[in-house]
Amino acid sequence: MSTMGDTDWSGLDREARDKARSDEAQVRRGFWPKLKRNFARVPFAEDAVTAYFAAFDRETPVHVRAGLLGALAYFLLPADIVPDILPALGFGDDAAVLFGAIKLLSSNIAPHHREAARATLDDMKAE
Repeated sequence: MSTMGDTDWSGLDREARDKARSDEAQVRRGFWPKLKRNFARVPFAEDAVTAYFAAFDRETPVHVRAGLLGALAYFLLPADIVPDILPALGFGDDAAVLFGAIKLLSSNIAPHHREAARATLDDMKAE
């Protein structure tokens, strides 16, 4: 997997580029803290972490990265369609958005993204 770093969003139009930059900053800032706080309640943690690694992999096409970051940014929203504090339902809309993005973009999610996600989650479980 290539090194993570600031993304060159020049392959996108201005509006999409601005949205991708905003989503990237939000995901960088909030993804790990939210996942760690809610780890036991997020049944799609492996898919979320896989999407994270694919979204920050410089070898992933820029439009795919933007789509995955948008889905991950939705996961971070404190007030979305179904509040995350509701038992059993709270993360359902987040899962639907993330699964939809992964389904559409799955040909760009590499085995090493899934392997990195599994290893990271195994480390989190051991903590």
